[in-house]
Amino acid sequence: MITELFADEDFQKKLDWMDDFVRSEILPLETIDLDWQGLLQAVAPLKEEVKAQGLWATHLSRELGGQGYGQVKLGLMHEILGKSLYAPLTFGNQAPDSGNSEILAEMGTPEQKDRWLRPLLAGQAYSAFALTELDNAGSDPTGLTTTAVRDGDDWIINGHKWFISNASIADFFIVVAVTDPDAPSHGRTSQFIVPADSAGLRIIRDIPSLDHGASEKNLYGGHSEVVFDGVRVPAHAILGGVGEGFAIAQKRLGPGRIHHCMRWIGQAQRAFDMLCERATYRWAHGSVLGDKQTVRAWIADSAAEIQAARLMTLHAAWVIDQQGVRAARKDIALIKFYGASVLHNVIDRAIQVHGSLGYSDDLPLAWMYKAARAARMYDGPDEVHRETVARLILRDYQPPLDGIPTEHVPTRRQAAQQRFAHLLEASSH
Repeated sequence: MITELFADEDFQKKLDWMDDFVRSEILPLETIDLDWQGLLQAVAPLKEEVKAQGLWATHLSRELGGQGYGQVKLGLMHEILGKSLYAPLTFGNQAPDSGNSEILAEMGTPEQKDRWLRPLLAGQAYSAFALTELDNAGSDPTGLTTTAVRDGDDWIINGHKWFISNASIADFFIVVAVTDPDAPSHGRTSQFIVPADSAGLRIIRDIPSLDHGASEKNLYGGHSEVVFDGVRVPAHAILGGVGEGFAIAQKRLGPGRIHHCMRWIGQAQRAFDMLCERATYRWAHGSVLGDKQTVRAWIADSAAEIQAARLMTLHAAWVIDQQGVRAARKDIALIKFYGASVLHNVIDRAIQVHGSLGYSDDLPLAWMYKAARAARMYDGPDEVHRETVARLILRDYQPPLDGIPTEHVPTRRQAAQQRFAHLLEASSH
């Protein structure tokens, strides 16, 4: 197995325990309807088992109750957790709480850590990250219009946020707002910790979407429209320094994309297993589907794509562990758009091989497919990541000084004829 390249024997035992635990204890929860409070009750005893194994909130340092694992080990763990929507919640590293806890741990004051981080790590509080706006792309910090204006010892926040994950169940928000509109583009914003019960903070609605219907309210994994109307927070609510909003967001997003991509691989592997199982027993036109050339091609392509995405993501994780997030920018951008494509492709093939059964809710493939579509947009759309990859790659290239392509055969031939003239003369006699 690929984990043998990255995991020692002791850690492999932990991965094996996680895989069995997710399959036997967490996956069954998907088949019953639970509201937020019901879900919390269902996973409470499971969380205790995770903590007993020393696998709770492993993305953080030992000082904060985690294990201090690097990104490679976390990546291997997230592939297993990605098989179920509820597994990250059960292991204390669900988004957006995991990313929020990371920046609170790195940038928070001692008082902020006591009030917000420790309850978050204990699974006693939940959070949201308020960045995106309806008319402004979250991937472009220059377009944000939510503002935070200093008023004596306070900041006053005004703005309209959109598609904020877990907002309706959050105890507090980390809000990105413009504090200096005239500053350079990456220095315009700051981040603020805002309690969910703050005066002027209104959750307008849970937004109906592909993966959540109009009747579903206050759900884990839902997305909300949120208004900040004159929300007043004290000066010490700022996270980090004034103008550091973009820089802090990048600290949060780099490792988070590793976790996203490895969870996608877990989902893709689950769909792949369903695809292969179907190929062994579904009979059509004189043989099982596994004997059909097209289905075999789907199996081979899916296996290759999953393995490629897995290795690319673990390599990006390794670069982060060895050199830091900035050194891994290209690798992270690569896996973000490639991993999303693999996730979609594998689930799509699994649906196709199951026909109407795959399209129905009698298998998990339909909701997996709907959730997978969002992967191409959140944490930056595919197009932004492709642009980043191409820009970083092109930095290593320069136009030829004479305007002639480096591999131009006639030019190379002329140079070779001059260099090896003695050989050519000898061979002519």
